[in-house]
Amino acid sequence: MKKTNIEFVVGVFLIVGFLAFAYISLQFGEFSIFSRAENYTILADFDSAAGLKKGALVTIAGVNVGKVSSIRLTKEQQAEVALYLANDVLITDDAIASIKTQGIIGDKYIRISQGGSENYLKEGGVITETESAVDLEELISKYIFGGV
Repeated sequence: MKKTNIEFVVGVFLIVGFLAFAYISLQFGEFSIFSRAENYTILADFDSAAGLKKGALVTIAGVNVGKVSSIRLTKEQQAEVALYLANDVLITDDAIASIKTQGIIGDKYIRISQGGSENYLKEGGVITETESAVDLEELISKYIFGGV
C-alpha cells in the first residue's frame, strides 16, 4: 500500500512539473494562451529590410507595442513589412517607421515615430514614410574601395 502512495505522489509531481515547464516556455516565447488582447496589422514599405526578421520588436518611444508578423517582396521590389500591433496603440497616418539596430549583437527592430496628424491608420493601413537600416558592410566597402 505504501508503494502505491509513493508512485501516485511521484506521478502527480511529474505532471505538475511538466505543466509548469510548458507554461514557462510559453511565457518566455511571449505567447500566451490566456491573453485576450486584440491586435491589428498595418504595413510599412521599406527599400531594404536587411537583417530584419519575423518576430522583431516594434517600439514607440522605447516601449514595445508589437511585432513584425511577416516580410515579403512587393511587385515594386520593395520589402513590405507587416506590423502586428496592440489594439490600444494608435498610429498616425504621417508616422515614420525606421529599422534600427539594438545593442552590440545587432538585432534589428522597428521604431515608429508618431507624426502630428489627427488621423489614424486602421487595419491594413500603410506607413508611407520609412527609413531603411544602415548597411554597415556597404559603408565599409565604399570607404575601403574609395567610394566615400
